[in-house]
Amino acid sequence: MKKELSHIDDSGNASMVDVSNKDVSSRMAMATGQVNFPKDVFETLKAQDFLGKKGSILQTAIIAGIQGVKKTSELIPLCHQINLSKVHIDIQPKENTLLVTCMVKCTERTGVEMEALTGVSVSALTIYDMCKALSHDIKISNIQLEHKSGGKHDFNR
Repeated sequence: MKKELSHIDDSGNASMVDVSNKDVSSRMAMATGQVNFPKDVFETLKAQDFLGKKGSILQTAIIAGIQGVKKTSELIPLCHQINLSKVHIDIQPKENTLLVTCMVKCTERTGVEMEALTGVSVSALTIYDMCKALSHDIKISNIQLEHKSGGKHDFNR
């Protein structure tokens, strides 16, 4: 079976996928990413319990990520607007890195992979914004889908 791009029509134009004939089902996606710091910057942040002049870095990034998930269809042109059932973002420190995980659930005709990836991305960008005064040598990396379920195909990395 030949795979084709779902957002390109027969004429090669961008096209939103028609999901009207798909079954409504429970869907979940989880994505992860990393924010990597120079060692001295990470140690400073850790010693301050990840609190900055703008407030809690981690809690602000979690709220921003949730907002990003909710705005995905406004940011990614061909994403469907969907009703979300659950968004959970977790940020854990580990060896000069903050590990960001975003899990999104819905009961819809289309999945939430892009929402989960957007949640991780916006959380990571918020961490960068809140920490850039300490260093611009902060790297956002390894943003990827880890798991999706529901719909035609499940995926597990």
